[in-house]
Amino acid sequence: MTKYKKMFTLIVLSAIILSGCNSSKFKAETDWEVESFSHESQRGEKVSLENLKGTVWLATFIFTNCETVCPPMTMNMTKVQDELIKSGVEDYKIVAFSVDPKVDTPEIMAEYLAKFNPADESKWELLTGYDPEYMEQFARDSFKTLVKIDPNSDQVIHGTSYFLVDQNGIAVKSYDGYQDVPKEEIAADMKALIEQGK
Repeated sequence: MTKYKKMFTLIVLSAIILSGCNSSKFKAETDWEVESFSHESQRGEKVSLENLKGTVWLATFIFTNCETVCPPMTMNMTKVQDELIKSGVEDYKIVAFSVDPKVDTPEIMAEYLAKFNPADESKWELLTGYDPEYMEQFARDSFKTLVKIDPNSDQVIHGTSYFLVDQNGIAVKSYDGYQDVPKEEIAADMKALIEQGK
């Protein structure tokens, strides 16, 4: 009987260990290749897809003159960053593409970000310096999301998702960035993806 108890205990422990290993594995939900880009950040530096290779990053679309979803989305992203720091995640970037690049100069983007007081501004890349029409196409082709310029308004229609991009420049998952943002899930996914890439 003791022999069977030991065997049973061993099987149970093995199952627990294996299930723990599986829970930390990241499973991609999308497989969208991000097209090559090279744009100017809020620091006036060039940031490209090539620069980001080897790094896990979160992408989103915003503009500084936004009167609706962008401020809460940006605030939510600072909370995601807080969760990343709490989880011990260090090697990542947050990349926000401006959908109103004619207005959003690097200086204006820097001022916008400062209002939200992110825990680590060095991880943020707010990109601009391209034609608005280009961003419509880039968002559609790379992230399957809408960016629509309204010629009769200073507001731009755009999606409210965050996109997780792996070390190879593939968008592997999306999350709601506006309401009920799954901060813990995003941090866990990024941590698992970084671990898998080592």
